[in-house]
Amino acid sequence: MISTSPAARNRRPSPPARSYGNRVESGRTRRRRRTSRRSGLKRSFLSDLFSRELLRYLGPGFIVTIGFIDPGNWATNMAGGSQFGYALLWVISLSTVMLIFLQHVAARLGIVTGASLAANVRRHFSRPLVLLFGATIVPALIATSLAEILGGALGFQILFHLPLAAGALLTLALVWVAIVGQRYDRLERLIIAFLAFIAGAYIVEIFIVHPDMAAAAPRWIVPTFPAGSIVVAMGMLGAIVMPHNIYLHSNTIQSREWDFAGVDQTRLMRFELVDTSLSMAMGWLVNSAMILVAAAVFFTHGITVTSIAQASATLRPLVGPAAQLLFGLALLVAGLASSITSSLATANVITGYLGRPEDPHSRLYRLGIIVMAAPAVALIAAGLNAYRALILSQVVLSLQLPLTIVPLLLLSRRRDVMGDLRAGRASMVCGWAVAAIIIGLNVFLLYQTFLPKGL
Repeated sequence: MISTSPAARNRRPSPPARSYGNRVESGRTRRRRRTSRRSGLKRSFLSDLFSRELLRYLGPGFIVTIGFIDPGNWATNMAGGSQFGYALLWVISLSTVMLIFLQHVAARLGIVTGASLAANVRRHFSRPLVLLFGATIVPALIATSLAEILGGALGFQILFHLPLAAGALLTLALVWVAIVGQRYDRLERLIIAFLAFIAGAYIVEIFIVHPDMAAAAPRWIVPTFPAGSIVVAMGMLGAIVMPHNIYLHSNTIQSREWDFAGVDQTRLMRFELVDTSLSMAMGWLVNSAMILVAAAVFFTHGITVTSIAQASATLRPLVGPAAQLLFGLALLVAGLASSITSSLATANVITGYLGRPEDPHSRLYRLGIIVMAAPAVALIAAGLNAYRALILSQVVLSLQLPLTIVPLLLLSRRRDVMGDLRAGRASMVCGWAVAAIIIGLNVFLLYQTFLPKGL
């Protein structure tokens, strides 16, 4: 007789007991499903990687890439390759991996909020913190302008024998015309063309100087610390991860349409990650090529490079005039292109922190570019030591870098800023680990710079 009590009626029938074979089969089924999902994700990623739709989202990352193949990178990479050969290639690899992470976080912030890092700092932090972050980024922007404009001036000097002051003024004039007189889409294509030229020039240089690739290959992944290399290694890292690039990426990424309505958010974020990864990989290639050329030409001949002009002059007798010409052209293009991107970052930071619209035709936008570049031109005209100026500019950037990374990570974790797309715990652990490494190395770099003999 079947019980009709309420308890019996509401009780769910017990599932039939499963044999050991059934449990094994269920485990296999679950593993097959997980494997199928992972395979589906891989297939979708690969299909997105080669899809035409991806082309619409490529570009913003390449604008940022120019910023870490600027003359400051030339100085540190030439020093590293000429003094230690291929031994510090791993620093380029490690720095690029950390850079991809930070730039990806900055780009996500710009996509989700529709505002740059500067605008988000102004919107979500207290006034004292806004003043702290805003006031410290100003000298970093001036230091960046100094390095970029100096690179263009050195390029004009190497190729056309112009005085540095005249080259600096010419560089600033060309940057002004490029930014004020062009739409962003045309400017983006110009920067990408510049980047392609620099990469192509160094690929040709590699074929000219014939570096020992068999000896270099393991150095990209195996860390080594030759005697006296730690300061140069940290300088190379500091020249790759730069504050103005983080601000810039959160802004340039908004040049694309990121409408999440009815669209797979994961797929759109994947497009951004591909853009960031490919562009940073090109930067890795160019920075690596700089070390390869310096090691093959200078290190093998026992020559320590102490200035970019010296490096150019030494190339001619060692490997011929073609290498010297390519070196000068690439340096000039790098100086011009990085001056454009640093000016874009300057304008965005100023308008963002002041809460003003970013209009290239506005008085504030134009005045900001001139005011931030004026000290750099004045210092160059005063006859400063170019190589020393490049090194000091990296020190200034190292001082400010923590005050850019920390607000970026804090904003990325906040639900009221990022919503459901806020950074997860694993991402934050990675982010704070990257921040700790960069901050620690930069602090030690400053210690070695100002107290070279230690305590």
